[in-house]
Amino acid sequence: MKRDASRSEEQQIPVNDPVPEAPAIMPAPGKSLLRAFTSLRHRNFRLYWFGQMVSLTGTYMQIIGQSWLVLQLTHSGWQLGLVGALQFLPVLLFSVLGGVFADRWPKRLVALFTQVAAMIQAFVLWALIATSTVQLWHIYVLSILLGFTYCLDRPVRRAFVVEMVGREDLPNAVALNSSLTTLTRIVGPSLGGIIIAASGISMLFLLNALSFPAVIVALALIRTSELHNQPQKQPDSGERQSTWQSLHEGVSYVLKTRAVLLIILVVGLVLLFGANFSVLLPLFATQVLQVGATGFGFLSAAIGFGALLAALWLAWSNRQPTIHAILIAALIFGLLEVAFAVSHIYLLSLALIAITAFIETTFAEQSIILIQTVTPDRLQGRVMSVVILFFDGSIPPGYLLTGWLANLFGPSIALLIGAGLTMTVAAVGWLYRKPAISN
Repeated sequence: MKRDASRSEEQQIPVNDPVPEAPAIMPAPGKSLLRAFTSLRHRNFRLYWFGQMVSLTGTYMQIIGQSWLVLQLTHSGWQLGLVGALQFLPVLLFSVLGGVFADRWPKRLVALFTQVAAMIQAFVLWALIATSTVQLWHIYVLSILLGFTYCLDRPVRRAFVVEMVGREDLPNAVALNSSLTTLTRIVGPSLGGIIIAASGISMLFLLNALSFPAVIVALALIRTSELHNQPQKQPDSGERQSTWQSLHEGVSYVLKTRAVLLIILVVGLVLLFGANFSVLLPLFATQVLQVGATGFGFLSAAIGFGALLAALWLAWSNRQPTIHAILIAALIFGLLEVAFAVSHIYLLSLALIAITAFIETTFAEQSIILIQTVTPDRLQGRVMSVVILFFDGSIPPGYLLTGWLANLFGPSIALLIGAGLTMTVAAVGWLYRKPAISN
C-alpha cells in the first residue's frame, strides 16, 4: 500500500493548482524588476548563465555564417536545407539515448565534454575556411558530428538546471534560460552580419570558437557540493542497468504518468501544426501585407520581441504552471494565428505576431517547467530527452507541412489549416485532462 501511494503522489498533477510536492516559491522582496533574476542568486547557475550568454551569442553568429558559407559554395537553397537537416537528424534519432547517459553520468562533466567537442568542431571549421580549403562535404560531416554532440548536450543542459537551482527556483531559471536564448538569437545574427561585412566570414567562425571557453570555464568552476541532485538509485537487484533497461525505465515513466504524457503529446502536436508561422512570414510580407523586405524584417523582430517579453514575464512571476493554464494558452495561440491569417492591416499584424510569439513561448516553457517539477531527479535526463524529441522534433516536419500547404493554397489558408489543427489538439487535450490527472 505504501508503494502504491507513493506512485500515486508522483504521477498526479492537479488541473488548477501547482504540484503539491513542489516547494513553495521564495519570492524576491517586493515586486521589483529584480525579481525576474531570482535564480541568479545561486552561484552555480549565475556562472553557467553568464557563460552561456557569451557562448550562445557565438553559436547564433555561426548559424548565420554557416548559411552564408553554404550559399557562397553552392548558390542552392536546397543545400541550405540539407545542411540544416543533417545537423538536426542525429537529435531526432538519438536524443532519447542521450537522456540515458545524462542520467547515468555527472551532468556537469557531460556538459563539459559536449562544450569542448563543439569548440573543437568550431575551430576545425574556422581552420578550413581560413586556409581556403573548405569544401561542402566538410560542412556535411561537421554538421552531423555537431548533431551527435547536441544529442547528449540538450537533455543534459535541460536536466542540469534543476540541479543548479533546486525546484523552488526552477520556473525562474527555465524562463531566464529561455530569455537568454531569445536574446542571443536576436543579437548573434545581427553581430554576425556586421562581422561578415566588416571582416569577412573567417573572423566570424573564429569568434564563435573563442566564445566556448566562457561556458567551459563556468562549468569547471561550478561547486558540486552546492548542487541539488539526489543520489542515483540503483535497481533492486543491485546490478547496474543496461542502456536499454535505463531507456525503458524513462520511457515507461512518461507512458504511465498520463499527465506528463498528455503535456508532451499536446504541446508537441501544437508545435507541429502551429509553430511554423515564421516560415510563412516572407510570403505574408510580400503577398498578403505587401510591405516588402523592410516589413518582413519588422515582422521577424516582433516575433523575437514577443518571445523575449514572455520569457522575462515567466522569470519575474516565478510561478508553478498548471495543465489548465497550458491548455488554455495553446487554444489562445491557435485563435491568434487565425486572426493573423485573416489580417490585411500591417500594424495590426505586427501586434498580433508579437502576441502570438508571447503565448507560444509561455505555454512551451510552462510545459517544460511542469514536467521537470514532477519528474524524479534520477529520471530528469531521460524524460527531458523525450520532451526534446517531441518538441524539437516537430520543427522539420512542421516546416515541410506548412510549406507544402502554402504552395497548394497560399500562406493565409496554410496558416488557417495549421491554426485549426492546433485548436483541435488543444480541445482534445482539454477533454482528456481529468482522466490524465486522476491516473
